[in-house]
Amino acid sequence: MLLSIIVPCYNEESVLPLFYDAIRPIADQLLAEHAWESEIVFVDDGSRDRTVELLRDFAQRDARMKFLSFSRNFGKEAAMLAGLEYCRGDYIVIMDADLQHPPALLPKMAEIMCGGDYDCVATKRSSRSGEPPLRSWFARLFYRIINKLSDAEIVDGACDFRLMKRSVVDAILRMREYNRFSKGIFGWVGFRIYWLPFENVERAAGETKWSFWKLFRYAIDGIINFSTAPMVISSVMGVLFCLLAFLWMIFIIVKTIIWGDPVAGWPTLACLLLFIGGSLHISLGIIGQYLGKAYMESKHRPHYIVREVSAPLPYYEERVYVPDHR
Repeated sequence: MLLSIIVPCYNEESVLPLFYDAIRPIADQLLAEHAWESEIVFVDDGSRDRTVELLRDFAQRDARMKFLSFSRNFGKEAAMLAGLEYCRGDYIVIMDADLQHPPALLPKMAEIMCGGDYDCVATKRSSRSGEPPLRSWFARLFYRIINKLSDAEIVDGACDFRLMKRSVVDAILRMREYNRFSKGIFGWVGFRIYWLPFENVERAAGETKWSFWKLFRYAIDGIINFSTAPMVISSVMGVLFCLLAFLWMIFIIVKTIIWGDPVAGWPTLACLLLFIGGSLHISLGIIGQYLGKAYMESKHRPHYIVREVSAPLPYYEERVYVPDHR
């Protein structure tokens, strides 16, 4: 059996040596306990520091280490997709390089997987200790909203750190949308999932690449990609405002006939116009988001472009555009 460990990287120069030292004994342990050989596939997402140099060094020192390097920064979603397309393992793990996904959990995950009852062993944070309170509150709010709006099960605290059978990965790769939201995709494909909780871990080195604004945009993408409920809400708002306007018109007509004072109440009317105008712009914005997603899907652009590969595989080059530098 071959285990593929996919590690997306973006400007991880400071933490990669620590990850390298941590993952090697775990790979040896998996070989001894389960007869699982390992390949560690690093995906460089257009880093601007010495990340690629370190990955080249790892690949030269250890035959288990392989890497892809993108032509620019395409995002973590593209990096995870590239790793899934490139790897050839019977079992596949996705994990971050910053050691917030503890490599020490891999033997436990492998033990559960070998039990034969599950197709995927996924991890979730049992706490959010060390995270800013406002960010934690928004994260919990996002999970509550998306689980009510979407038919894909997305567990609160779920991480990308998960061990999957090849059948699960093949199902994920069949979903070719350009606008990807992996947490939703993992939930949508289903299969039997075991949830393994763990305590939140701080980064071993370096700084997080996820600002509040990036997380907010990621949350909006997740809701739009896996639910049409916002468009339904927009339609309902339009019907309600039309009904409200009709009732208000009747009220004004009756009031004018009885009291003969059509001018009074203009502040209320101004507030209503501003409120309805703002709601209209929100509805247009929601529709615009869906149109924008559809527009990007219609372009059929590649999810990423690979600049350098440490160990090209024939089947991989057939599916993914890799420039010929000769």
